[in-house]
Amino acid sequence: MSSIGHNIKSYREKRNMTQQQLALKIRVGITTIEKYETGELIPSTQTILKLSTVLDIPASELLGKKAHSSPSSFDQEL
Repeated sequence: MSSIGHNIKSYREKRNMTQQQLALKIRVGITTIEKYETGELIPSTQTILKLSTVLDIPASELLGKKAHSSPSSFDQEL
């Protein structure tokens, strides 16, 4: 499973949303959601933005890029 696929599934489940509900909200088929979640298909940039809006998370988190993943070396020196 791709990182983005895992994240889509994880955030969808945290929102207690079914694949069907998510598919309806972003206007794709259920099979498309299944393929996103298994990593068989990578969503377009526009779809990632729709997913982030519906799941109420930053697009960067869906992509697996954490803004505050670790403190910088400068912070550690203080």
